[in-house]
Amino acid sequence: MANKYSPKVDAYIAKSQDFAQPILNKIRELVWGACPDVEETIKWGAPHFEYKGVICSMMSFKQHCNFSFWKGTAMKDPHKLLTIMGKTSFGLLKKLKDVEDLPSDKIMLEYLAEAIQINESGVKVPLQTKTDKKELAIPEYFMNAVKTDVKALATFEGFSYSNKKEYVEWVTEAKLEETREKRLATSVEWLAEGKPKNWKYI
Repeated sequence: MANKYSPKVDAYIAKSQDFAQPILNKIRELVWGACPDVEETIKWGAPHFEYKGVICSMMSFKQHCNFSFWKGTAMKDPHKLLTIMGKTSFGLLKKLKDVEDLPSDKIMLEYLAEAIQINESGVKVPLQTKTDKKELAIPEYFMNAVKTDVKALATFEGFSYSNKKEYVEWVTEAKLEETREKRLATSVEWLAEGKPKNWKYI
């Protein structure tokens, strides 16, 4: 098994901080224990473990290490250990500063076995997208003003979310009542002409 170790991963671990080396070696040992056919590689400057796709990766920093399951969103995570990273599907164990910060060998092997099974099953995990975009809060006074002009109303209702938001925020962020009323009147005028808020810069 040892002869399958990647020299590049060896070098990565050797160059890591002293505290990090036992953590990285432990993770490596567990991954190999869970999947004797795993292949090691360096991607994006960090060690990755592959078997029918990437299973997981590890990375060391100056004061901590991170370990990621690549298809974390598809994992059951019964112990609530994983942090899903942004728009990715990564399930992250983060800020590991000592070997003791890792879950028990039993739990790690359970999670690794599931991650391997996911790859064997050919599960595709899409990037996470924001499906919970908030409804644009449009004040009643704004809509009442827009409705006074048929063309302005038609333009506004046909606009994209971002175009609507630009007008609404421009008006509602005015600190003075007088400024707000002027911006509202201008908005109706420009909308009636079919113009987006930043038409001058188009």
